[in-house]
Amino acid sequence: MKKIGLIYGSSTGNTENIVQKLTNILGSDNLDVKEVSQTNFKEISSYEKLILASSTWGAGDLQSDWEEFEEQLDNVNFSGKTVALLGLGDQKRFGDTFCEALSLLHEKTQDANIIGHTSTQGYDFVSSNSVINDKFVGLAIDADNQDDLSEQRLESWVDQIKEPFGI
Repeated sequence: MKKIGLIYGSSTGNTENIVQKLTNILGSDNLDVKEVSQTNFKEISSYEKLILASSTWGAGDLQSDWEEFEEQLDNVNFSGKTVALLGLGDQKRFGDTFCEALSLLHEKTQDANIIGHTSTQGYDFVSSNSVINDKFVGLAIDADNQDDLSEQRLESWVDQIKEPFGI
């Protein structure tokens, strides 16, 4: 089985911590875990299955390493790839742009088979471009206000993405 590329960016450590929890749940044998600042579009292109993880900064921006990498994503042919998206955000302080990094990654990976859409139930935010048909386009995590739910949300999400990823 080919490994899943798990590419993430983390500024404060929250995304890195969530990625570590996800790695523990999925098992590191299944994953190549890389910080986005330590990779390139050719390496990302080599994976048939990807998990892309970013926190949301300010008014709906990607994490800074992802922002610097964003144009390189345009060079990746996502057609035929399976992609799951993981986003972090703060629904209390940024409730009007909650987890919008998800929508930015979703836009770049539209040609892929995007899996892992999740319910908006249990969250308390005003709006988000990352919601389509009442579902997030990936998994939304609020490590600032609902960290006690992070592990449970990750486990449910993994149950959802395991089969399409062939795990």
